Amino acid sequence: MITRLWFKLNWSSKFVVLVEYDGTRYHGFQWQAGLPTIQDELEQAIRRVCGQSGRVMAASRTDAGVHARGQVAGFRAKSTLDIMTLVRALNHYLPEDIAVKAAYRAGDDFDVRRDALSREYHYRILNSSTRSPLDRAFSLFVPRKLDTGAMNEACRLIAGEHDFASFASSLEAGKSTRRNVHEAGVETKGDFIIFRVVANSFLPHQVRSTVGMLIRLGLGQLGMDEFRDIMEARSLGLAGPVSPACGLCLMKVNYAGALGNWTGS
Repeated sequence: MITRLWFKLNWSSKFVVLVEYDGTRYHGFQWQAGLPTIQDELEQAIRRVCGQSGRVMAASRTDAGVHARGQVAGFRAKSTLDIMTLVRALNHYLPEDIAVKAAYRAGDDFDVRRDALSREYHYRILNSSTRSPLDRAFSLFVPRKLDTGAMNEACRLIAGEHDFASFASSLEAGKSTRRNVHEAGVETKGDFIIFRVVANSFLPHQVRSTVGMLIRLGLGQLGMDEFRDIMEARSLGLAGPVSPACGLCLMKVNYAGALGNWTGS
């Protein structure tokens, strides 16, 4: 009881923040000793603004080099600042490649990971005869023409609930490898081909392994039957190699309501 009372007095509020970042120079979201991570930068900024902070939890733990436009993170801190002042203060201490776009006060029972219904990722492919120096940090350059029709046909195969073990780089003991892909497809925008996928959650490297397979399919290096066989084999890492991290971006985390609606003001 004493411990719980101390916790409530000293960690009076739970906050949820919407975060955008260029992941190029970071070793992923999750804290790692001696390495630059998004989590470490956020925790340092919170500590400087609030004087203390708890561990920052992310709705989706992005890998090294992966970007985010709509990452959602939660933390506890003792702060009397209004929300807009908190956002400005955090951004003052954050490096230029990380920004808090919005913040909300959340109820004690809200969990950014468990309460998320789905995550949406985009992977950008520059499908052009010439590379782009300005886009190289945010897309994968593929100079040969890709067959987007075949790629979309494969996307229809992965839609729905399946065992995606073949697309995972590692597995946690006792954890299910079944995931529900709500939407998947590719579309062309100018010289770019964008793979969009929405799922309840993803296995380690699942999206990048999927993109690697789609590119091979689009280049004619893999047939549709082979794609299906690899998927149905449910064998760890069979879909590799994974595509580079630079083209991947976490676009949005979806909840039952808008962030501001159920977290309060």
